[in-house]
Amino acid sequence: MLKYLEAMQKRLSCEEARRLQAVYAPQVVGVPPSNAWMDMCAMPDGEIRHYGHRDGKRVYISSRDGGFTWKEYGVDDLHAMCSGLQSPYTGRWILSYSVEGEGGFQGAEMPVPPENARGWQAVLSDEGPGGTARWVQITDLAVHCPRYPLALRARKRILIAAQLHEQPARPIVARTDDEGETWQVSCLEGVPMHEPAWPHEGARWQNGSCEPTIVERADGSLLMLTRTSLDFHYQYESFDGGETWTSPRPSGFHGTLTMPTLLRMHTGEMALFWCNTQPLPELDKRKIWPPMSEGEISGLGGEDVFTNRDANHAALSLDDGKTWRGFREVLLNPIRNDSDFRTSGGKGEALDKSVHQFQALEMPYGKILLSCGQHKYARRLILLDPKWLLETSREEDFAYGLENVSTQVYLKSVSGNRRVRAGHCAWNRTHGAVLMPDPDGNYEEALYICANADPRLFSPMQGACWNFPAAHCGKVEILLQIVEEGVTATLTDRWFNPCDAFAGQLSPISCALSGENCAPGKWQRVTLQWDAQGCQVFVEQRLVQTVAAKYPFPNGLCYLLLQSAPQANGAQGTFVKCLRMTGED
Repeated sequence: MLKYLEAMQKRLSCEEARRLQAVYAPQVVGVPPSNAWMDMCAMPDGEIRHYGHRDGKRVYISSRDGGFTWKEYGVDDLHAMCSGLQSPYTGRWILSYSVEGEGGFQGAEMPVPPENARGWQAVLSDEGPGGTARWVQITDLAVHCPRYPLALRARKRILIAAQLHEQPARPIVARTDDEGETWQVSCLEGVPMHEPAWPHEGARWQNGSCEPTIVERADGSLLMLTRTSLDFHYQYESFDGGETWTSPRPSGFHGTLTMPTLLRMHTGEMALFWCNTQPLPELDKRKIWPPMSEGEISGLGGEDVFTNRDANHAALSLDDGKTWRGFREVLLNPIRNDSDFRTSGGKGEALDKSVHQFQALEMPYGKILLSCGQHKYARRLILLDPKWLLETSREEDFAYGLENVSTQVYLKSVSGNRRVRAGHCAWNRTHGAVLMPDPDGNYEEALYICANADPRLFSPMQGACWNFPAAHCGKVEILLQIVEEGVTATLTDRWFNPCDAFAGQLSPISCALSGENCAPGKWQRVTLQWDAQGCQVFVEQRLVQTVAAKYPFPNGLCYLLLQSAPQANGAQGTFVKCLRMTGED
């Protein structure tokens, strides 16, 4: 067991220990004082700290009861060490800093660097957070967005990953065998740029390969995942302790312009935190009003809008990354439906109102503490048990409203990277599908899905996106009542926007539920039963349709997306009362 885990477990009272042992499904326990990056650390005595800002001043919040309660403290010495990895070899603390980098994206609470500092710096301290910091140059190369250090088990080596300050970006890895006194770096290959092929009419923001996260496998080999502008995170591998790396290739994890984070537990399980979301297809940016800049049009000068940062997910591997289970939502953006989404909360210390970006910390009794999100309205501290990811079923009856589904649609808004006052690359939103009275007049409510011709919306399409534990074979049951306009039911392996008109075409399985196969005006149970070949559609146990899978799904299916017609035709929609999924792997 890691030393800080032993210390943390010893300091817990019997009641605190029971409370932590009882954690299972994700539980929000706080709001960190900065966007998630590398400001959370565990002290040798088991205290947890998360550094950040409050009202323009440096602070940290502290928990001494396993992450359930937090107390805030001021940071008076701006030159002191803040956060970091404590080396398991000598106890020295190490973090990194890019002098020309984005401060909020490399640990917001770095000590003030020396005046002559340049390039990429290692911050060292033998005293730890609050103690004296010393600076050592890693390289003259300019980098952005360094990640939290990783101490290798197979050799006395510490790695830090970042991205080269070039366009598009590519990863760089620094390694030290003497606790940060000297460093060697390896510059890695880039990945392909995004090409505006169908269904895109323009290019995405061209990030290249950036924000790398690394984990060490049981045999000492290394796995790296990076953020890209493509539909997948890309992966690299190293078999010599990070000195050389394979060429990049697409991983099995969907992710676009969002950060992945890997964590290996001391017992060998491997967890991944990432968004697993698909943005809306890119528009022809020369037709957007007000006009885009040339950099936003080409993708080389910034993004116009993010439409895939409202859900984050976790998966668990029990076989060193060979296979993964879960693919479950850990957090949906609590302000995802806000009509003033772009300006809500003001600029604060982060323009992005997103739940992407992660830092994870192993806790006693096999639990994980997750820091995620950017703006204070969206970011959260979450405790969870990774065993929750191994469940094989889920139900939803909307007893807690729309807490567990995504229904947001977009209002026509100003697009752009940093010209708007607040809400970096954001459109305002509103609810799409909503809860309405059951048409039977029994004082119950049901989810109502119907196209909406409101001219203020970007799209008339409405829908609901519901997550369940990933399964290669399984069934979803839907209790619904079609009034006039039916719904399209899509089974897929990632989150889609409820108003994405291309979701069905981009997903493995999609079928129409309409008056042709579901009798209108009555409640009926529809069952979608799938395997690798496709899906059988049953209405009240009567087979009405067989759909072949359009794409493979190596990690299983984990989403049901119910959508209205793409255009409003004046017809009444469909009511949905409950959803149930059972995996049959």
